[in-house]
Amino acid sequence: MAKDHKDRRVEELGKGENAYLDEHIEGLDVPSVTWWKDSGLRRLYAMMPILFLGSTINGYDGSLLNGLQTMVPWQEYFNHPSGSRLGLFTAIQNIGGVCAVLFSSYAADVFGRRIGVCIGLVIVFVGTVLQVVPTHAHESMFIGGRFLVGLGSNVAQGSAPLLIMELAHPQHRGKLTTMYNTLWYVGSIIAAWTVFGTVKYTTNASWRIPVGLQGLMPAIQFALIFLLPESPRWLLSKDRPDEALAILIKASLYHACGDANNHFVRSEFHEIQETLRLEKTNSQHGWSVFLKTPGNRKRLLLIALVSFFSQCSGNGLVSYYLHSILLSVGITGSYNQSLINGGLQVWSFLVAIFFSLSVDKIGRRMLFMIAAVGMLITFTIWTACSAVYAQTGNTGAGSAVVAMIFLFYGVAGFAWPGLTVAYCAEILPFNIRAKGLAINFALTALASVFNQYGECGSWCLI
Repeated sequence: MAKDHKDRRVEELGKGENAYLDEHIEGLDVPSVTWWKDSGLRRLYAMMPILFLGSTINGYDGSLLNGLQTMVPWQEYFNHPSGSRLGLFTAIQNIGGVCAVLFSSYAADVFGRRIGVCIGLVIVFVGTVLQVVPTHAHESMFIGGRFLVGLGSNVAQGSAPLLIMELAHPQHRGKLTTMYNTLWYVGSIIAAWTVFGTVKYTTNASWRIPVGLQGLMPAIQFALIFLLPESPRWLLSKDRPDEALAILIKASLYHACGDANNHFVRSEFHEIQETLRLEKTNSQHGWSVFLKTPGNRKRLLLIALVSFFSQCSGNGLVSYYLHSILLSVGITGSYNQSLINGGLQVWSFLVAIFFSLSVDKIGRRMLFMIAAVGMLITFTIWTACSAVYAQTGNTGAGSAVVAMIFLFYGVAGFAWPGLTVAYCAEILPFNIRAKGLAINFALTALASVFNQYGECGSWCLI
């Protein structure tokens, strides 16, 4: 990134703070590399999907209940939950996600990025077991399991994107960090089509199978996570420089491709070391640090706004109440509802992944603005078509609602799937990055809770 652009971004968040020093190192000539021609980067990036699984797990868990609501056996087993009871079924997972703010940053900063992921995965697995085994008289086990899944998922997510950001080559850091949260849709796709595959079952296996599969991806990630090295920045922050340097140029050979005297890697190592030294000297590490300087207060405000608008821009309606929306426009069959849900997730992922790869060319703010304008236009048309169908029963208006849902998620994919996490991580210095990301995930979950109670009632009035 050009020096004047870096200076302008630092100035926007408060001069004199080291927000970007460890990300865009002044005076360091970052070589241009083609990752698929570099054997070290090929090895590193081939293992990135292990970390991307964190977002995929969250997408599966977050979308699953949407599909379960279309299943007659699930509805009958839990006595057709509706109103505030249905709101609890959906919101409890995000309530667990809010509670993760108390633990996730400490897990990442004290035990390391990989152990932080593992702690969250164990909690998710326990929550999955509780959801699979409840009886009619103990639906609280299902609800409690969803709480633990939300808690564990956000604890794991408090570490996974940090490790991506801190392992990636500087040239690819923006794309990979942005790509992380778009993999939410892969989990959503798997959930939607798993439900589609079991929706015709007439027994409780129709919903127990998709719920049980929640534990598969955490098991895979847990088994493979230690193939990845630990974050060099975290190792340096714990006064373990030899291990950090080995990760960069010796054992894994990722950034140096086997050259122990590579100038860029040694310069990167020393600049990270100096940055951490300055941050330890000039910064505090408690939660109050977010309020102590104008730059950090602005960062906190930006994190809050991004988290809130990522969930409260109309997208919560489809995320949690697609079943009710489709019923309201005359699409009542479980098969058709599952087919629409599966197609929507595939479409959303394709759009999100494309624009995550374009983030450095188009720019973060431009993507946010395009998404905001497009979502406003499509949601307005969607609302109008819904009103026409409610008043006249016109099937064309009902079909238009489905089309607008797809367009709405298409324009939302310009920014929100990838940048919700990536933008927040990019504006934070290392010493408060884990805490800032924990706040990001907690506020996103809190906004989802608001969605699940607030928008359900609002939809009934449309």
